[in-house]
Amino acid sequence: MDDIFNRLERSKFRSGIHLNEKEKNFVADKGMQKIGEDAYDIFDKKIRIKKDNDGKQTPWHGHSVFVAQHGTATCCRKCIEKWYKIPQNKVLDDNEIKFFLEIILRWIEKEAKN
Repeated sequence: MDDIFNRLERSKFRSGIHLNEKEKNFVADKGMQKIGEDAYDIFDKKIRIKKDNDGKQTPWHGHSVFVAQHGTATCCRKCIEKWYKIPQNKVLDDNEIKFFLEIILRWIEKEAKN
């Protein structure tokens, strides 16, 4: 996983994405367990299977998970294919979703501390 974060940090675009104060406060108020539950629901509904609106289904703000998805290139199936080499049309299995949730939650924890 360190390799992934090193690659993300080298990306000018991905490394420029951060939680704002409101989103950091949201994380502090809800706690990481609730954020993790929300992340699973979001990922299961919007990312597990490629949607017709792929590339447009993840807002930029409104939930810390959305921001984290953009920061970790897990916002759409096109980005997942580019960054993680999983074909867009493959239905993500539970292990893949667990892997992406670990990345998202690690990113959020790091951001919330800054």
